[in-house]
Amino acid sequence: MRWLRRIGFWGTLVILTLTTIGFLGSIIVYSRLEIPAPDDFAQAQSSTFYYSDGVTVIGRLGVANREIVDIETLDPWVGQALVAAEDRTFYTNPGVDFAGMVRAMIKTVFTGHKQGGSTITQQYVERYYVGETTTDLIGKWNEALLALKIDKEQDKDEILENYLNTVYFGRGAYGIQAAAREYYGKEASELTVSEAALLAGILPAPSAWDPRNNHDQAEFRWNYVLDGMVSLGYLDAADRLRLDFPEPIEYKNDDVFAGTDGYILRAAMDEVIEEFGLTEEAIETGGYSIVTTIDAPTQDAAERAVASMATDHSPNLQVAVVTVNPATGAITSMYGGADYLVRQRNAVTQDIAQAGSTFKPFALVAALEAGMALESEYNGDSPQEIEGFTRPVRNFANQSFGQIDLIEATANSVNTVYVQVARDVGPVNVVDVAKRAGLPEDTAGLESNPANVLGTASPHPIDMAAAYATFASGGVYHEPFLVSEVLGPDGTVAFSHVVDSRFAFNPSVIAEVDFALTKVVAYGSGKYANNLGRPIAGKTGTSTDNKSAWFIGYTPQIVGVVALYQVGEDGSVEEITPFGGFRQITGGSIPVRVWTTMMESALAGLPVEQFPSRSYIGEAIIPSPSPSPSPSPSPSPSPSPSPSPSPSPSPVVTPSPVVTPVASP
Repeated sequence: MRWLRRIGFWGTLVILTLTTIGFLGSIIVYSRLEIPAPDDFAQAQSSTFYYSDGVTVIGRLGVANREIVDIETLDPWVGQALVAAEDRTFYTNPGVDFAGMVRAMIKTVFTGHKQGGSTITQQYVERYYVGETTTDLIGKWNEALLALKIDKEQDKDEILENYLNTVYFGRGAYGIQAAAREYYGKEASELTVSEAALLAGILPAPSAWDPRNNHDQAEFRWNYVLDGMVSLGYLDAADRLRLDFPEPIEYKNDDVFAGTDGYILRAAMDEVIEEFGLTEEAIETGGYSIVTTIDAPTQDAAERAVASMATDHSPNLQVAVVTVNPATGAITSMYGGADYLVRQRNAVTQDIAQAGSTFKPFALVAALEAGMALESEYNGDSPQEIEGFTRPVRNFANQSFGQIDLIEATANSVNTVYVQVARDVGPVNVVDVAKRAGLPEDTAGLESNPANVLGTASPHPIDMAAAYATFASGGVYHEPFLVSEVLGPDGTVAFSHVVDSRFAFNPSVIAEVDFALTKVVAYGSGKYANNLGRPIAGKTGTSTDNKSAWFIGYTPQIVGVVALYQVGEDGSVEEITPFGGFRQITGGSIPVRVWTTMMESALAGLPVEQFPSRSYIGEAIIPSPSPSPSPSPSPSPSPSPSPSPSPSPSPVVTPSPVVTPVASP
């Protein structure tokens, strides 16, 4: 050895002394070494959001695309392929390949070229405990000592499992489960020998050696791994010859929040944070399974219904669609927009729109609670001077109806009648009913003024869904919710939703409301929904100047809301540009058609249920005959509902009713 002769006796002695000191120091360090806690990122795994079946995935959210799996759920060849690719002495070495380390260190020091010499256990230490790549010699030596310690204290399969769940495979996938999904669209437990060999083979440079980037190198590594599996006795040589290269699926680097699902994921995450106290960081690193209330077929029906709309609408038209189970408050579908990445406002839960005539049932409830019967009559001519308004109140198309009862006034959404009803029962009571039904107290524009019955308030679509669900449930309010339960990484239930309900209205009152609202569909402004051929209650709504258009319909099993509105460049609400062959967009035009298209599928598997029988409560109030002030000739009836007149800024006035009680027949 020439280099020993060059340094001489004293030089050799110094080297031996330093080596001895280093060796003894390493022994002392090793004896005192404690295995540290795993690196946070190594254990971070994404949380999975599911549809209501708990199986179908909506999306996964997390700082790392990782889902930890038990090695016992994997076929043996998954681990065997990794051993053949990364460390063929894994089951016999003490956790460190000293000869390989020395070769790598010498080459690194004397040639400047880095060379790998790490065992699987050493790589496991680096990724699972250190959390970053170590490049200096002292760091590498400390990692080697820790690998020795871990090899003594942990089973080889435990090491292999943790490594498989930690290592990066490219395509944003951390761990074998995410890799199986990204490369082959399947679970890790379903990987074939050939697929496992490909994934193990590209580990040293997963992004560069991904077949889509370097097919030749990927195939070379695949062959290398399979040959190693044969040499180690894991794979029969004849079987190996029959294997074909496993081409991965196309890689799509889609943002999980893209499309309509993004609104559901964001709303579900917000609910978990608010209701169950988890932080966003906990959700993105904790590996939770979050089961939503979204029913996949109903969600699909909602999206297809929106897609069925005519395409000649304004590009700034917004559509909100939501369905709710009235028995629980569970949100079964939600269309908050076309693409969350384009517009980060949920049309269902964040946007608001004037309710228009969908507000009239609240006045109807107030009238029934005040003792009126549905057979009570009012003058339905148009226009009419009504106290509290600075301008005459008009019906849609200025249509006059003469003396009609509340059933017909509801079916045809007669403004002049409902303004009188609200006057008689008191606007404050209309607001009270709306709140009891489910509208929050801070709903924009929810005020006790004479025009509130015409829907001057601007609720969120989800709030109107909750309110009408109170009608569908027979008078019981259920708070709407989107997440049914949260499971921990071990599969046990960590949090479960508790239904929040309260009695809001007498079922006898609601039975009458249901009856009146079925006439809206039977022959009134929402008659297009009658095409479904089953009992349906509902209400159309159109705001002043056609700035919003609604249809809310329900059966005893499901409530659906469709709302359209249009936002200008400056953020202000503007008139909905007519489209789809309609001269103007009202609740009885596009919204009821979208609703009907959706419900045709959503109701297909549900039995036909009847609404409760009428209760015939209250007295029929028949006003004394009086001429209508300045009625206009009646034009041809329109199937569309009536828009609301502009409300008066005048102070709230609640005049005494001028009615003559008459016994109900």
